[in-house]
Amino acid sequence: MTNEYHFITNWRVKGTTAEIYDIISEPLEYPRWWPSVYLQTQEIEHGNQDGIGRRISLYTKGWLPYTLRWESSSTEAKRPERLAIRAEGDFNGRGIWALEQDGDFVNVTFDWKLTADKPLLRYLSFLLKPAFSANHRWAMERGRESLELEIARRHAPTPEECNRIPAPPQPNRTSGLWLGLGVIVVVGIVVLLFRSR
Repeated sequence: MTNEYHFITNWRVKGTTAEIYDIISEPLEYPRWWPSVYLQTQEIEHGNQDGIGRRISLYTKGWLPYTLRWESSSTEAKRPERLAIRAEGDFNGRGIWALEQDGDFVNVTFDWKLTADKPLLRYLSFLLKPAFSANHRWAMERGRESLELEIARRHAPTPEECNRIPAPPQPNRTSGLWLGLGVIVVVGIVVLLFRSR
């Protein structure tokens, strides 16, 4: 199906699996340290003592001018090496975080397999799948940058040094421009298709 996506993202981040696990396993903190993508999160259900069954409502966006509303349910939590979630809402599927220590660095893999069900994504995937895929890559690159900044803040020896660390990238504010350009492109394609008949 054209609205099915499978992304595998690899990060290499200086730190430990334990500290990175602790950061990515707390989605309520995502809007603070990964604000370019996570606009709002809210806990719906707490889950058990290991976090399994924890449900979070998320409001997210990327580089393209649309937002997504979805829920994340924790299905696996094996500290400090593996986390898995089920996603439901504007897209449905599963995500798996895997962490592996490699000297002073952690190899982080995020395996994201989903079906885009938001009408915009479902109906335009046949045409704009490369753009939607690039949007995901952009969002994950902001995540890597933001994670590195968050780890640096946690390692700063003094509050003054912590304050010198740049803020994480903020949400894309050019949505109106991209929306306008997108509409022009789609209308142009439709006009060309009808003229060629």
